[in-house]
Amino acid sequence: TSHKEVLYILFGARIGLVVDVVLSFFLYGVGVVMLAGSGSIFAQQYDLPPLFGGVLMTVLVIATLCMNVKRIIDLISAVMPFLLAMVLIITTYSIFSYNAPIETLDAVARENNETVTGNWFVGALLYASFNIAVGFPMLAVIGGMTKQPKAAAVGGVLGGLGLGLLILLLNIGLFANINQLQGIEMPSLALAGRISPILSVVMSLALVCMVYSTAVGMFFAFSARFAKPETSRFKLISAVTVCVGLGLSLGGFSKLVGTVYPLLGYVGFALILAICFNWVRSRSIAKAQKAALDIAS
Repeated sequence: TSHKEVLYILFGARIGLVVDVVLSFFLYGVGVVMLAGSGSIFAQQYDLPPLFGGVLMTVLVIATLCMNVKRIIDLISAVMPFLLAMVLIITTYSIFSYNAPIETLDAVARENNETVTGNWFVGALLYASFNIAVGFPMLAVIGGMTKQPKAAAVGGVLGGLGLGLLILLLNIGLFANINQLQGIEMPSLALAGRISPILSVVMSLALVCMVYSTAVGMFFAFSARFAKPETSRFKLISAVTVCVGLGLSLGGFSKLVGTVYPLLGYVGFALILAICFNWVRSRSIAKAQKAALDIAS
């Protein structure tokens, strides 16, 4: 029912508690980043104050968290196909419509090489582990609800491969147009605007859906750490924490992303190592038990 149950199995009671607190803190940070992202979308696309987008998203998130868990998961699932379709259309078009030589694009990319680490490979690993850490709480709850472990495993594999492919396409699309995207907080929205003003509006709605689904997942995971979902206490904690997050989100989208995402990536490393170690240990124990039974029989 909560990601903390899984953490205690992976790390033990004491270390699990520490990892739980650290993970919950950073998940809350990602929720704050999403509120800031909503403000950036409305500011860039509609020239509205960032606070407008933040307040709108705050109201939507609080209203959603007052629903039951299954309806929350259904809502998140419903917006994903729309977002995936938009990302695929825009990135594919952008990849084939670049207007500068590869050498020029590479030079621009190297001039603006402000990365979270000094090494591109470590940065890539951090981003991958960030995605695992940020999805972990909701995936733990969804996994706990399913009666078919094999279905959960296949969903994890296909979801991971799909996410990896989308990230690859998106990065190629951004690189192909990097000479026109400097200083823009929502580059995918700018790419859509280059294709069509109508598509730009549709893309802004897709991004709002993405921000909404992520924010709901993050604040749900954080609130579930302190209260049982669907209770009055859970709804109160959710409302208070989201409102506090709105205030923190005024720090700016890009600045928050550059701070929260890499740090959560390191937490993700710990999760990956613990999951792999636990998997290997479980298989070893199972083999030992099978061998003992074979000898006994």
